Amino acid sequence: MPEIARRDVLKGMAATGAALPLPALFQGAAAASAAAVPEVSITWLEGRPALPAGATWGTPWPRGAVPRDQAFALTAAGGAAVPVQSWPLAYWPDGTLKWTAHAIGAAAPAESYTLGPGTAAAPATPVTVTDARNHLDVDTGVIRVRVRKEGSELIAHIRRGEVEIARGLRLVNLRQDAIKDDEEGETRRERYLSDVRKVTVEQRGPVRAVVRVEGRHQSRKGRAWLPFTVRFYFYAGAESIRVVHTFVFDRDGTRDFVAGLGVRFEVPMRDETYNRHVRFVGEGHGMLAEAVKGITGLRRDPGAAVRAAQVAGTRLPDVATWDTRVSSRLDLIPDWGDHTLSQLSAEGFTVRKRTREGYGWVDVDQGRRASGCGYVGGVSGGVVFGLRDFWQRHPTQLDIRGAQSDRAEVTLWLWSPEAGPMDTRFYHDGMGQDTYPEQLQGLEITYEDYEPGFGTPYGIARTSELTLWAVAATPAADRLAAMADAVRTPPQPVNPAAHLVAAKVFGGLFAPPDRSHPAAAAVEDHLDFLFSYYKGQVEQRHWYGFWNHGDIMHTYDTDRRVWRYDVGGYAWDNSELSPDLWLWYAYLRSGRPDVYRFAEAMTRHTGEVDVYHLGPWAGLGTRHNVQHWGCSAKQQRISTAVYRRIFYYLTADERTGDLMRALVDSDRTFLALDPLRKIRTEPYEPDPEALAIGLGTDWTGLAAAWLTEWERGGDPVAERKLRATMRTIAAMPNGFVTGEGLYSLSTGEFAPAARKVAVSHLSAMFGQVEICAELDDLVDMPEFEAAWLQYCRLFNGTAAEQTAETGAAFGNLILRQGHSRLTAYAAVRLGRDDLAARAWREFYTGDGYAPDLPWRSEKVATTLNPTEEAAWVSTNTTALYGLAAIQNLALIGDRITGP
Repeated sequence: MPEIARRDVLKGMAATGAALPLPALFQGAAAASAAAVPEVSITWLEGRPALPAGATWGTPWPRGAVPRDQAFALTAAGGAAVPVQSWPLAYWPDGTLKWTAHAIGAAAPAESYTLGPGTAAAPATPVTVTDARNHLDVDTGVIRVRVRKEGSELIAHIRRGEVEIARGLRLVNLRQDAIKDDEEGETRRERYLSDVRKVTVEQRGPVRAVVRVEGRHQSRKGRAWLPFTVRFYFYAGAESIRVVHTFVFDRDGTRDFVAGLGVRFEVPMRDETYNRHVRFVGEGHGMLAEAVKGITGLRRDPGAAVRAAQVAGTRLPDVATWDTRVSSRLDLIPDWGDHTLSQLSAEGFTVRKRTREGYGWVDVDQGRRASGCGYVGGVSGGVVFGLRDFWQRHPTQLDIRGAQSDRAEVTLWLWSPEAGPMDTRFYHDGMGQDTYPEQLQGLEITYEDYEPGFGTPYGIARTSELTLWAVAATPAADRLAAMADAVRTPPQPVNPAAHLVAAKVFGGLFAPPDRSHPAAAAVEDHLDFLFSYYKGQVEQRHWYGFWNHGDIMHTYDTDRRVWRYDVGGYAWDNSELSPDLWLWYAYLRSGRPDVYRFAEAMTRHTGEVDVYHLGPWAGLGTRHNVQHWGCSAKQQRISTAVYRRIFYYLTADERTGDLMRALVDSDRTFLALDPLRKIRTEPYEPDPEALAIGLGTDWTGLAAAWLTEWERGGDPVAERKLRATMRTIAAMPNGFVTGEGLYSLSTGEFAPAARKVAVSHLSAMFGQVEICAELDDLVDMPEFEAAWLQYCRLFNGTAAEQTAETGAAFGNLILRQGHSRLTAYAAVRLGRDDLAARAWREFYTGDGYAPDLPWRSEKVATTLNPTEEAAWVSTNTTALYGLAAIQNLALIGDRITGP
């Protein structure tokens, strides 16, 4: 694929007269209005957390309301000033702030806060970053952490005061050379450790510091694979570190298998073995709480005070005060140095322990769903560690080794070595589908778009979240339980839904639920049912696992009474028809925590697992399939930034920001792969000056990336490409109805096109509605809005209306219910009540969910596990019904009619 430098793009655009003046954003911001900057009430998503914890969130602002250099202050309920660190996330075209990010330190959390203009209070002890030649030192005021700039260690040590609490944090990977299906087959495993290549300080405080570490896993022989990015988050006053770990799988799936992947560190053990403790938190707040050398349950009693202290995890009385029948025989009580908790499925974990390497394991207990949180250390300090989504992302494991020695080794396994290797091989042999005609026949029967060599995981990724607390003593049971809760559900500050609506972000396509009209109340009930049903299906159908968690299934099999997990393109959904957006818009209007967490998990999955981050298809996503990477349709419609934007702006998550920024130049992917290669009727070779790019799903993906980069204040080329494509689409005689255009990488323009009609039911259903709504508000380009409104009016219009305006009818189109929101949008922008009435008719009578459906599920006991069944539900229809209902209610809810 030829590389075209951005400076060449700029040069080419200027040469062709396509250069446009930079907006005020890059020239110096326009002043905000004289009106006072609004104040916003900030609360917690699930209520005030039990523990002090640093946290970050994003807040939107109405256009023109907040100057770009505005300072912010935060006060707790009652008026006490709270230290806050603020920075811009996005700007309106006039240069005023659109989104800002804010971070608070690890002080006792308030019930709520008020964010507004002012001078931020300074933290009593700010977090600082000191740069040295070979390392960085980060000081939160409670702990000091040394981050290495090279070698296998990411963190050299963590100190609390003068006490070293942890040392030598590294990444560990076990590579297996093959998968032998023969039960007697032999395989080899080799250990790889992290090799740090680059360290970047992204923030330096005073409330929040972020350090990004990049590298690869490397063997003793120097072989490297699995690129990684790890971010460490530090907050003022915190005793904890948040760790966000991303790795990219850089093999084709047929060799080099991951047999173990984890984060490993050591904990110095200073206390007597009877003052050392191991903790694992299981389901809920249940926990295994044991000492390395147990002195309870012995034949002889050391004394009630001694036993009580060990159970509590506090320092035992002096040995001289014990019953001598115990104190004289301490050397005969075994030290249990090794402990393991393994979660190999969503429904079960096991715990076992042994005295040391080379000796037999003893079964301790079993449970259902562990929290992923544990502790090792002594009464003079240790480390609480946690891995989020522990049972949901099985197979996972927590290992403690050598706790009886002078240092314990802890490994948080993201992929348990006891589970066997990740099987990334494609699931069938192709069944003779060697040519495009044969592959299209396969599409006809299993809905799978197969192509040899395309079912590869090369370039997919996964991001995991961990937390480490460097504590001064073994935590009490209630405190450790609160830490486990924070691992499961990290505290998240949020804006009220009313403020999100008032800021008019994300196209203004959502409004708070309003049940005042009976018809609206019925639609709200249906929306609630659909979300609850999918939430239940995730649990009942066990849509869990390392690669699967966060995704949902595409279509139901009414005969087997299971989702079609094994039928080609009917299995994993991979963002088909925008369930991501359905969930996020459902959250934006409601503020519901359960909807937020569902959407968050989907965003983490679809942005990493369903998208390529390396290789020739970097920047493209994979269509729905039995395996997330299995389909040969690698397209912009899955990788699109429109599915990541909402999570990014609500959380300021840097990893999600990386994913969107990586898409800015993804127009080059059309040189590598033609999305329509199997169905073109005329010869086509990708030409950098005449790339065939669809005006629907393809352009929408590009536009979402360009818009996001532009408003984040980044590369001006993104804005130029965005405006150039908008202008040249509008210049086509039939605008969006043209279907496809020839795009120039050097100018960012579409070539003039003849009058043509090529309309697909999919074109607008992968974020185009949402992106165009934002663009209409952001960019003053009436001709573009007219072209988009034409498409909105005509898609569900009559054949006569379509022919009169474009020269031909659009044919027998489907997804009319999902497209009712286009009609509603046109009704509002054009001020036409007739279109509003038509939109509600389309919503009720389109080819989606009808009002007279059962709108309930039935209990089924004949499946593998008892479940609820609504056989009429499919994910395509759910996503489009959800988006149409939410957006129609926001746009024309005041004109709602009954079915």
